[in-house]
Amino acid sequence: MAIDLLLGLQWGDEGKGKIVDFLAPKYNLVARFQGGPNAGHTLEFDGIKHVLHQIPSGIFRDTIKNVIGNGVVLDPVIFKQEIEALDKFDLNVHANLFVSKKTQLILPTHRLLDAAYEKAKGVEKIGSTLKGIGPTYQDKIARTGLRVGDLLSQRFKDKYQRLRNKHLGILKEYDLSYNIEELETKFFESIDFLRSFKLIESEYYVNEAIDSGQKVLAEGAQGSLLDVDFGSYPFVTSSNTTSSGACSGLGIPPNKVGEVYGIFKAYCTRVGSGPFPTELFDADGDRLQKEGHEFGATTGRPRRCGWLDLPALKYAVMINGVTQLFMMKADVLSTFEKVKVCIGYKREDGTETDIFPYEVVAERLDPIYKTMNGWHASLSGISEYDQLPSELKDYVSFLTEELNVPINIVSTGPDRTETIWRTEVAV
Repeated sequence: MAIDLLLGLQWGDEGKGKIVDFLAPKYNLVARFQGGPNAGHTLEFDGIKHVLHQIPSGIFRDTIKNVIGNGVVLDPVIFKQEIEALDKFDLNVHANLFVSKKTQLILPTHRLLDAAYEKAKGVEKIGSTLKGIGPTYQDKIARTGLRVGDLLSQRFKDKYQRLRNKHLGILKEYDLSYNIEELETKFFESIDFLRSFKLIESEYYVNEAIDSGQKVLAEGAQGSLLDVDFGSYPFVTSSNTTSSGACSGLGIPPNKVGEVYGIFKAYCTRVGSGPFPTELFDADGDRLQKEGHEFGATTGRPRRCGWLDLPALKYAVMINGVTQLFMMKADVLSTFEKVKVCIGYKREDGTETDIFPYEVVAERLDPIYKTMNGWHASLSGISEYDQLPSELKDYVSFLTEELNVPINIVSTGPDRTETIWRTEVAV
């Protein structure tokens, strides 16, 4: 048996949480492999809307085990808040949620450093979520970080103090006010809470599940265009959000990877700073933001909106080895008479390109658009692909041909029931 991967193909916020929840009944185990509380995976069902940040999106299904993998950075304070927010759903989280001992811990001082670094950048800030993600990954690479497994050591507080004091020394160089004692009170309460969960050798757990024939789904966070290596650097996150990140973030070999599900919106959005060639500053952009309720699930910041960018999407499909595509938020475009798709860019020197170039950050790229008829019809209540407006099916067919990968799911609303198989594929 292989492990299937589920990844965002744009700048995040594609709808990964909904799709994991939708696909979860087909799986025995869901595992997060990178990112941390900078993620916001929104799920809607039974009239309830819930946002998960660090916990895998299979948690709402009683029969599914969930693993927070070694590639994740975990904030114990936010973890405790997330678990407590799930109390009303009467879930057996202690039985169904496992945390890798190799998961890196976000300390209170990591969040302070994040705020200090971003403030110091001024107008050149990258749009950090200020959750301490970057500084935690920095310590991981510098081999000075703390991991969940350190909670089991009698020397944990000594290790904590050493790293905390190092951070406080750095913070003296910045103009930032804080109350470290108050932050640490919450932190150590949350550390005790985290110890009550099953802390595991996750690489063995996941590989044994695969080898025993269980169906496993790896859940990514953020989006491929935010990958630290392949995204719009330096306006990226601090982890590998692409398919290769699943291998290092869970300890699985490439030959155990099966399907690679790529999720994208029918248009584009981005939170924070960074290049966005198809961004709209007109009434169409305002309408996309309004109709799509485009506000960050983690930060609450309004998302920048624009038409679908095919060169960027083709790039993400290529570097991930995507085998199936899922298109989200088709309903948001229902109010448009015409919809546009970027099929290439015009550079500053007048030349044209249809690739996602290194210079996407450094120079202006003017999108070259193909205009298509909109469907201008409500998708509410539609449950079969054949019932969709012909214009929407033309849009899907065009994208399928351009991307050379089948689009097998079309999402027509936020609820898990508003999900239409174009071609249902057995897992």
